[in-house]
Parts: sequence; structure tokens; C-alpha cells
Amino acid sequence: MVVLSTVIVPDTQVFYVFSPDVKPVVRVKRGDRLIVYTKDALGGQITSEENVVTSMDFSKVNPATGPIYVEDAQPGDALLVRVVSVEVAGRGFVVTAPGAGALPRLVREARTRTCYVYGDSVEFLGFKLPARKMIGVIGVATSEKAPTGVPGRHGGNLDTRFITEGSLVILPVEHPGALLGLGDLHAVMGDGEVCVAACEVPGKVTIELDVAKNLAPAWPVVQHNGSFYILVSHDKIEGAIEEAVNVSVEALSRGLKLNWHDAYMLASLAVDVGISQLVDPRKTAWTRIPTSLISLENLLNALSELR
Repeated sequence: MVVLSTVIVPDTQVFYVFSPDVKPVVRVKRGDRLIVYTKDALGGQITSEENVVTSMDFSKVNPATGPIYVEDAQPGDALLVRVVSVEVAGRGFVVTAPGAGALPRLVREARTRTCYVYGDSVEFLGFKLPARKMIGVIGVATSEKAPTGVPGRHGGNLDTRFITEGSLVILPVEHPGALLGLGDLHAVMGDGEVCVAACEVPGKVTIELDVAKNLAPAWPVVQHNGSFYILVSHDKIEGAIEEAVNVSVEALSRGLKLNWHDAYMLASLAVDVGISQLVDPRKTAWTRIPTSLISLENLLNALSELR
């Protein structure tokens, strides 16, 4: 894709609800490159280990930079977001909160710990971990008017570690211009994000945008390292897993022209199932389909029929 121009979006332009009612802060064309600066998921309210989440203003949590109006993106289209790079600050924070996370009954007090980023590694409590810099929140406007902390068909707080440098994120456009927003960068996060937070950091993301006409997928799709991931969010993780498997089998059936039972058996041989996060208001699961099995065009055609 030829880059037409480069647009900078500062982190002073943030919003908290993926809604068509939020006015865009910038208009761009398909083919443009954007440098998007982001606040951390805590809205910059945690600056030391003495600050804890119970003292925060929760109306300022999970800020997304934007919205970004993409010309030629119309309802029923797919917005293609190519993640060119993810750069994060040198220091972030991990937090816990009473009643939150995958073990809510065991957390009785809020705590904060610092993590430090040194190039491709993150130091936490003296342990050196490989950095996995990623985007936690990325989505488009939805008539549901979803808070930025909630994931869904529109994207949102997907907290999926392979939304990272080199990934292609594909989102269904519901409203003219798509109204893209992103934020909540992580220096490192394990699948599940079990304590309710990753290494939460501010930073900047470079992306390139394109539009695939009339190919809005039923759920967000990520192409990364030879795989397609279908991301499904539901009130319960069991519901997210069931729907992700169902959609994947249907996509293989339609995209490869197989009967349903053959597609189901093929999925049992070739499709992996995993968990992005267990801690948001809706839980997010994924299925992984090798790109050697089905083309992006056939996958999107199939998923657009399932909307």
C-alpha cells in the first residue's frame, strides 16, 4: 500500500465511549499513515506505588485516542489497520483492585507495582521478562455506545497480545468514517491478564489504514505471524469460546466450500482456541486459523455473511 500522507494524533484528543455521537478529531484517507500518541489505561492517574486504583477517577480510565474519521469507510465495510510499530514509555504500572481479576475473592486491597522497560525486556520485581508491546484498546463506533473498557463486535478493550507490531487488525464498520480509536498500550501481558492489569504504559503507535468494501466481519479479525485470529467477546468466557468456535467452523465451511461436519472435523485438527483476557466486563476468546488453510479474501467473505 502506498502511503499518501502522515498524520499525527496527540494524546490530548481522547474519548471514553465508542459511539457515533463522539465527534472525530481528525479526518484521514485510506492509505494514510498515522502516528497516534496514547495515555496509559489508568489515564495517567498512577504516578507511583503509593497511588492505588481505589483512589482514581474511574470516568478517566481506558482513554482511547481519537476518534479518527476514515474517508470512504462506510457501514458494511471492513477497516484494515496495519500496525507498523508500537513504542512504549520506559516505566509503567501493574495494579490490583479488590474484587477484580480472575481471583476476585482473594484480592482484599488495592496495590500498585512499577515495571521498567529496557528495550526488548521488562523488569518487574527483579525479574527480567521479554517485552511484548501491544495495543489493548482498538475499535470503531458502535450503536451500542460501548465504553472503551468493554470489548465487543466493534473491537474495544480486546486486550489481545498479538495486536502488535506487524499485525493487521480488521474491524467491522458500523458508521460512516468508522471513527477509529486506540489506546491502553502494554509493555508485556500474559494471556488472560489475570490480575486485571498488564504493564500499563503510555506510548505511541504508527498505523496505516485501508478499507475493504462490503466485507465487514462478524467479529474482529487479526492477521499475525501466519495466522488469522477471530476475537469474540461475551459476558462469560464459555460463551466467548463457543461463539468463536462456531464462527470459525462456519467460516471454514463457507470459505472452503465444505459441509458443516467436515469443517467441524477440520477445525478439530487445525484450529487452536485461546483466551485473550478474563477480567473485562466481557471476556475475550480467540480461535487461530493458519493462513495456509484459507485466504484472507475467502475468510472475510465468509465472516461478512455471518453478521
